[in-house]
Amino acid sequence: MSTLELVPSAIIHHVQKMVIDVSHASFKTTGHIIQGMPRTAHKTDTPHRLTEAGYSLFSLQGYNATGIQQITDLAGVPKGSFYNHFESKEVFAEQIIRNYATLVDSVWLSSMQEAPNDALLAIRQLFKNFTQHHEDAGCQGCLVGNFAAEVSESSPACRAALASVLCAWHHRLADLISQAQTAGSVRADISAQTLSAFFWDAWQGALLRTKIEHSTRPLKDVVATMLNTLFATPSPNRTTVDNL
Repeated sequence: MSTLELVPSAIIHHVQKMVIDVSHASFKTTGHIIQGMPRTAHKTDTPHRLTEAGYSLFSLQGYNATGIQQITDLAGVPKGSFYNHFESKEVFAEQIIRNYATLVDSVWLSSMQEAPNDALLAIRQLFKNFTQHHEDAGCQGCLVGNFAAEVSESSPACRAALASVLCAWHHRLADLISQAQTAGSVRADISAQTLSAFFWDAWQGALLRTKIEHSTRPLKDVVATMLNTLFATPSPNRTTVDNL
């Protein structure tokens, strides 16, 4: 089964349901009630169901607070079937990280298809769509950022997967910034890679604030500050990096 086939189809709706009946038994997760999936007899469907359930639970309550029994109950599959598809919870988490990266890739690609040809305007469109995604998701933060804080020290495998995802995001944004620099709409006295890394660091910090404030205002503020001020082409009278 390909990674695309494992991408959750309704990652948000599972964590917003208010009634649960999993195999005629209900359970709560850190005060939230989650809708379970009906039991399935289709073995080929099991990995998809497990990753959907894992994504929902990891997004809601984190890696360490989520048990395999909870995942299989929510997925509607026997607990033993988990190990038929995933060697361990850590390996399962790596797959969830890859799935999330694929989901972000799909949002990125669809945003670029709709975006104007101007690179700076395309960046604005991209992060407007990302902001809307997080608002629709209930401001639960970014799974990559959440995992980075929770498991990067304890799991070298997950840390490597997270680093790979972040590196790809940095390079992709840097390519857009470089195009904007060539067009003269973004300052060129700081490298595109440096601006991209700084943007993503600010974005991830803002995502933490969205979880606290339950508002996407921090994301909108970061985009506005970065693109309108920090990315702006310096005027002759403005201090640049070389003048500091």
